[in-house]
Amino acid sequence: QVQLVESGGGLVQPGGSLRLSCEVSGSILSFNALGWYRQAPGKQREFVARISRVGITNHEDSVKGRFTISRENAKNTVYLQMNSLKPEDTAVYYCYAALQTIYWGQGTQVTVSS
Repeated sequence: QVQLVESGGGLVQPGGSLRLSCEVSGSILSFNALGWYRQAPGKQREFVARISRVGITNHEDSVKGRFTISRENAKNTVYLQMNSLKPEDTAVYYCYAALQTIYWGQGTQVTVSS
């Protein structure tokens, strides 16, 4: 059973930074892709960023230049560095790992507010 555990969420002021971590059970190189989605209150879950097995990254347009996805293979961990945070980034952030199926973490709350 694949397990993903997110951490690093919290309350931050606009313009601040947070780094989310997602620790995956098993080798992250065994997955086709890993990434992040988010879900704000009353909205559908939306794509944020992904990194492929070979290291190609994609970021949703609204976070390009502010968020960066990366991974540390030795720690089986995927990161989401979030800079210049805005109130509209407030959401629960979910990590996922894709193979024949999609595995999800439990989510971590990010609140951007003054």
